[in-house]
Amino acid sequence: MVNRCAKIPEADILNIKAPTDHNKISPIGPTNITKPAYTDCKLRIYKLHMTGELQPLPGGAETALHVCFDRAIRMIRQKVKIMANLSEIREQSAKAAEAVCEAAHLRKGDLFVVGCSTSEVVGGQIGTNSSLEAAEAVFEGIHGVLHKRGIFLAAQCCEHLNRALIVEREACEKFDLEEVNVIPQPKAGGSFGTTAYRRFADPVAVESLRQKASAGMDVGCTLIGMHIKPVVVPLRIPVRRIGEAVLVCARRRPKFVGGERAVYNEELM
Repeated sequence: MVNRCAKIPEADILNIKAPTDHNKISPIGPTNITKPAYTDCKLRIYKLHMTGELQPLPGGAETALHVCFDRAIRMIRQKVKIMANLSEIREQSAKAAEAVCEAAHLRKGDLFVVGCSTSEVVGGQIGTNSSLEAAEAVFEGIHGVLHKRGIFLAAQCCEHLNRALIVEREACEKFDLEEVNVIPQPKAGGSFGTTAYRRFADPVAVESLRQKASAGMDVGCTLIGMHIKPVVVPLRIPVRRIGEAVLVCARRRPKFVGGERAVYNEELM
């Protein structure tokens, strides 16, 4: 039975894509599923989601429709789970950003890099199940903290865009970054990069940060260390996960120079 604690709008269910390759989803081989038949199937799914009452599926291509039905039910269950956890994901993201800012002694004008796999946040495997809803919750939590402190956020895109990053144009100009021409999409750049591009005041895609970030958060093992100034030091903070994703944080430490007689500033260590 579908969890009915959180309701999904009917339009969201009706927008579930009909399968395009029936050989891959139908145990009976190629099957022609007409658009009206698939729409009818989704309407029955919606009634199940809202009331718990399942109507019999129509005849004709019934086996294939059952496969479509099972796929859609799994998608609904996952979306209900995501919607129920959004406030917690937002809160975890904000707490983690606050902790990193404090531990890294960040100042106004610093650059903060975030890599985020929303697939991992919602309990999937990186690169398999991108979620705009989860991306928005993570973005809102982190960006809200950084914006108040005057710290720039750099959102790393996925490897399909060679881990290009989305920053505000002001940050691009301040740190002398090289702009590239791309608009991230959930399946080509990732949901987090896409959300940053949509939510920034004047977004710019850049090829790299040239190791100019002062700290960062890696949500779901996306790898961000190459963007942070040497020497990169891992941070242990109270928040260990965001959603289901493992959280790894880091900051930069100025290099030590001198020898055994040198005296060092402990606040920078």
